[in-house]
Amino acid sequence: MIDCELPTEGRNPRTLDVDTLPTLEVLRLINTEDATVPMVVASVLPEVARLVDLAVESLRAGGRVHYFGAGTSGRLAVIDAAELPPTFGIWGRVVAHHAGGPGALSQAISDVEDDVELGARDARDVQPGDIAIGIAASGRTPYVVGALRASAAVGARTALISCNPHTPYGDEVEVHIGLATGPEVITGSTRMKAGTATKLVLNSFSTTLMVRLGRTYSNLMVSVNALNAKLRARLVRILTEATGMDARTCENALTEAHGNTRVALVSLLGEVPAARATIVLEETDGGVREALQRLRSA
Repeated sequence: MIDCELPTEGRNPRTLDVDTLPTLEVLRLINTEDATVPMVVASVLPEVARLVDLAVESLRAGGRVHYFGAGTSGRLAVIDAAELPPTFGIWGRVVAHHAGGPGALSQAISDVEDDVELGARDARDVQPGDIAIGIAASGRTPYVVGALRASAAVGARTALISCNPHTPYGDEVEVHIGLATGPEVITGSTRMKAGTATKLVLNSFSTTLMVRLGRTYSNLMVSVNALNAKLRARLVRILTEATGMDARTCENALTEAHGNTRVALVSLLGEVPAARATIVLEETDGGVREALQRLRSA
């Protein structure tokens, strides 16, 4: 049964005749609705910023970020967490928990999202000082609620990303990012605008988190390591752009750094051996600019 009290479950008056339109008009209708999503996301950026700051504090103190979601929301969380290690070189610090486990990623398992206890069990790895982020278009998915309540009970900080700005569960968390995406083109199909808005928020949150943690230098991905020939060539180009030095010098620095791009970059810009660059980066938890500042003030 469709719950019309939920903003995402209402019937969209702008798409009532969608099934009578020619192909191009259907696509235009979907595109018109999708065009509203970035404005919705823009309206919640202060809340996203607050969540980023909490996550920076947690990760710098040795904590972790946990995503909890079911269905589309959970799949988007898994994608976001999975893409951070190869892009930013951060492993096991942002983790995703999807209702039903790996089997529910490729095939819907309808009953798991209603299991409060399953959410609580999946939150057993959450520790005091961690960040638990629930992701639910409805803002009230029992699996997510169970996980957030269990996380709060052990002293973790909690947040909710939803497409229901007025969900009562928003009052239970420290940060509620309530996205007013409204009714979908196809009633209740929250993989559409709600999913797009959620993906934009996750992209913005995790990317900004990595930037704040010093996992980039300028707008360059310097936390990727040279694991194969293609990546190595790409990283040499990144080093030349970051330093203004020639490719051979950057290639040699990357070799001396055993393929570690940040070590090579700090070595080149700080004019120190790779071994010294490694030590300073360890002292700054991988932050390139902080490492360079420390070298310059030494």
